[in-house]
Amino acid sequence: MLPLSRRDFLGQSAAAVSALSLVNTLPAADAPRKPRSAADLVPLGKTGLKCSLLGLGTGSTGVKRSSNQVKLGQEKFNRLVRHAFDRGITYFDTADQYGSHIFLREALKGLPREKLFIQTKTRATSAEVAKADVQRFREELGVDYIDSLLMHCMTKENWPTDFRPVMDVLSEAKAKGWAKAIGTSCHGMEPLRTAAKSDWIDIDLARINPVGVKARMDGSPQEVVPLLQAMHDRGKAVLGMKILGEGAFKSAEEQVASLRYVLNLGCVDAFVIGFEAPEQIDQIVGHIETALKG
Repeated sequence: MLPLSRRDFLGQSAAAVSALSLVNTLPAADAPRKPRSAADLVPLGKTGLKCSLLGLGTGSTGVKRSSNQVKLGQEKFNRLVRHAFDRGITYFDTADQYGSHIFLREALKGLPREKLFIQTKTRATSAEVAKADVQRFREELGVDYIDSLLMHCMTKENWPTDFRPVMDVLSEAKAKGWAKAIGTSCHGMEPLRTAAKSDWIDIDLARINPVGVKARMDGSPQEVVPLLQAMHDRGKAVLGMKILGEGAFKSAEEQVASLRYVLNLGCVDAFVIGFEAPEQIDQIVGHIETALKG
C-alpha cells in the first residue's frame, strides 16, 4: 500500500464525494430506513437476514492462519468479541485463511445463536475441498449453519466458470440449510464487474472507501460505486470492507469522513472493520454516531 498523506486523503475524498453526489441523483428503489447507530440491525437484500451495521473482522493481515486477532490469544480475543457484542455488534467476519474459526467459537459460547450473524469464506477450488470445508467450518465454529458463506478473494473475471463446482457445493449447502446466504469477496475490478452481473450471489463483500487503490480498493470510487449500486438495486446484499483503508486512515477526521462517505452511499448495507482492541471498537462506534448525524 502506498503511503497516504492527509492531502492525498482530503483530495481523493473530495473527488469521491463529488462523484457520489452524481450517483445519488439517480432514483433509489425503496431505500430502507437509515441506521441510527452501529448496533442497528439492517436487512441484507433479499436474503431475509439482518446483521448489525458494524461488524467485527477477525482477519487483519490474516495470512497462513495467523491474523492479528488470533495473535492476541484466546483470552484477549474473547474480551474483544464480548466487548463488541456488549456494544450491539452481532456481525462477526472470519475465514479459513485467518485461523480464527475456533477462536470465534470459544468467544461466542453462551451467546444466543439467533442473534448472531457469522460470515466465513472458503478458498476451495474443487467440489471435494468445498464439501469438506462446509462440514469443517460448521464444526470449527460450533454451529449448525453459517449465515454467510463466501468464496474468498475472487481475482479473475471468469470466476463463475472457474469456480462452478465450488458454487454448486455452496448452492447445495444453502438448499440444505447449512448456509443461509452465499456469495463472493472480490479483489479486482474485473471480478467485481462479473459479480455485479451474477444471479448466483446473495452477498458480495466489497472493498469500499472514498480514496480508492491507495487505500486497498479494487479501483477508484467512481468505478466501484456504480457496481455496488447495481448489485444493491438487484436485491443483492453489499457488505463493505477496507472502510478505513486497512489502517491508512489514522486521524479521527479521516475516519469520520470515510465512514460518512460509505454510510451515505445508500448501497452498502453493513461493513466490517478489523478491530484489535476494545477501545478501538468504542472509538469507531462513536465515529459512526458522528458520521450518521452529518
